[in-house]
Amino acid sequence: MSKFWKEAKDYIIIIVIVLLVRTFIGTPAIVNGDSMNDNLLDGQMVIINKFIYRFKDIKRFDVVVVDNEQDGDKIIKRVIGLPNETIIYRNNKLYINSEEVKLDVDVKETMDFEYKTKDGEYFVLGDNRPVSKDSRYLGAFTKDDIVGRVDIRLWPVNKIGLIKGGK
Repeated sequence: MSKFWKEAKDYIIIIVIVLLVRTFIGTPAIVNGDSMNDNLLDGQMVIINKFIYRFKDIKRFDVVVVDNEQDGDKIIKRVIGLPNETIIYRNNKLYINSEEVKLDVDVKETMDFEYKTKDGEYFVLGDNRPVSKDSRYLGAFTKDDIVGRVDIRLWPVNKIGLIKGGK
């Protein structure tokens, strides 16, 4: 029995380390759906950085995974509104607290709307707005709802690289 534990010990340590890394630091995920087209496509594999927001604040335009408890799933979206902000889309232009904000990424046309976040709330949108189920329909999310930031695309190979997010 002692020989078995001696040989298995290294494998058990490796398994525990992998489980800890996946649970607390980073985990792969597959994009499901078209709500982030053309920036993230259905079937692409990304890495969710679960650790980052323990040390850094959530920034506008970060691409995040949100725990959507209403539908019992996780969704990938872009942070548009931070706590205590008024978010307005008018004529396909973004206004935060009445000031126009330019997006660094291409997004699909956005219908006009207005939303006011409260303390601790974040407003998220998909980049492909016509088909995205996001904060316009689900409401704002809290920091506890945000699983992590999507930093890296792993698949397909020709698209490997950093995800364009916050400034």
